Amino acid sequence: MGIACKILIHLKGGSMKVISNEFDRVDTSDLNNVDDQLLDAYSRTIVDVAKKVSRSVVKVSVVKKEMPNQGQRNNIRPMEADASGFIISSDGLLITNHHVAGDCEKITITLQDERTYQPIIVGLDPYTDLAVLKIDAEGLKALSFADSDKLLVGQMAIAVGNPFGFNYTVTAGVISALGRTLKSQTGRMIDNIIQTDAALNPGNSGGPLVNSNGEVIGVNTAIIAMAQGLCFAVSSNLTRYVVGKLVLEGRVKRAFIGIAGQTINLSERIISYNKLETKTGVYVAEKDRYDGVYNTDLYPGDIIVGMNEHPVQSVEDLHRLLDENMIDKMVNLSVLRNNIRTKVQVIAGELK
Repeated sequence: MGIACKILIHLKGGSMKVISNEFDRVDTSDLNNVDDQLLDAYSRTIVDVAKKVSRSVVKVSVVKKEMPNQGQRNNIRPMEADASGFIISSDGLLITNHHVAGDCEKITITLQDERTYQPIIVGLDPYTDLAVLKIDAEGLKALSFADSDKLLVGQMAIAVGNPFGFNYTVTAGVISALGRTLKSQTGRMIDNIIQTDAALNPGNSGGPLVNSNGEVIGVNTAIIAMAQGLCFAVSSNLTRYVVGKLVLEGRVKRAFIGIAGQTINLSERIISYNKLETKTGVYVAEKDRYDGVYNTDLYPGDIIVGMNEHPVQSVEDLHRLLDENMIDKMVNLSVLRNNIRTKVQVIAGELK
């Protein structure tokens, strides 16, 4: 029970006089019930997603050669580690990280029902830290992808994986930020990374980050050592594009223009003044020089909004447009510089 105070005040001639002072007892149990209902709804969502997703999550056990110490080149011992992955097709295709599946002596996939398989490697892409493997198994349940362009900061994010060997661990949080860039093991930047505070630990690598419907919104790829709540995933749209190329061609041939970029929102004033077709663009965060790339006329701080007469509203748009057909070709960019639309020409090289 709670107490509510009701005071009636009479104003007359600038003076104030309390004419009634009543105390009513209010039943607050209804408020507590509302909190319980909200908690139950949140819990039910996590439980439902865990049931829906966990069967599609796999344990990826790898054996790699450890680099010898100086003076011990004849004493190379294998290094074993566990990570995560998830099924994307009923015929056995699965996704994990490149840093998990690359340079392995042996890979073992363990399903939730304890069946184990030796996969074949369909394709590896170090530039996005993604790998596609295939197992010959029956009764597999595949996860579907959500549209990561529609994600919102604050949206629920749920991770399922095998941290420190604790199989099928579920953690939940929110999307903390969108459009991050993250350096891959190749030294190149992975663009449009999702940041989440859903707890990730060693062993979560390659597992799915899903929304409240159990759809994949990202592939967990990295944590920052000594930091709390800073975890990252490759967006589902970029993953879907890379996986398609790896399955069909075994690799991803890319043109690139030597930048690291992130998707940003544009103000209504800028959109109206420049008569833009999009509400977002790609901010040029960094620019480097590479053999075969001419980007002298493009500057950090520019915002790319178009390429060869196609609108560009996200990093994914750039990835799609800078395909293998653009290698060594002149590219016409439409950019915002000091909020004014201008044209810039660059020559794309091949990402190797």
